[in-house]
Amino acid sequence: MNGLSAIMRAINGVNRLIGNVFSWLALAIVLVCFWVVVERYLFSTTRLWMQDLYPWLNGVMFTAVAGYALYTNDHVRVDIFYRPASKLRKAWLDMIGVILFLLPFAFVVWTYCYVFVARSWRLQEGSANPGGAPGLYLVKAFILVFAVTLALQGVSMLIRSILVIRGREDLVPEPYRYEAAPE
Repeated sequence: MNGLSAIMRAINGVNRLIGNVFSWLALAIVLVCFWVVVERYLFSTTRLWMQDLYPWLNGVMFTAVAGYALYTNDHVRVDIFYRPASKLRKAWLDMIGVILFLLPFAFVVWTYCYVFVARSWRLQEGSANPGGAPGLYLVKAFILVFAVTLALQGVSMLIRSILVIRGREDLVPEPYRYEAAPE
């Protein structure tokens, strides 16, 4: 059980690091977008590669932090069943959800997108806009990062569920424990 706990902590640490680093892209997105508007309306000029950059940064940020959002419980959940559930029931619901939905979803995303991303890398794909930014293949690679980080966090959730079901919630770190059902 201690080994499972160590794996869960490592996965959580990786997703926490990725989330903390890539959340700073929100600031970069705002700054790039602001500068594009300033160039256009104050200087009557624009750089197409910068117009490509802020939606690309947006895509990178949201795909990179998906595992972090799952870790911090910031994803959409049907609370009519989950919120009032006991810790044990939450563990069972998470286990079933991860096995039946999350891991198969991550597998499908990886399987269907790998060829798409590999082709983009092979072609060193850039923007479809004339004069646009090079490096679209780097952005597309984050589809695979999305699938991996989501699957890893799913494994972490699965381990947490196993630990709680086996009565070893003491091996789950405090911020990652299940909240008690509201009274």
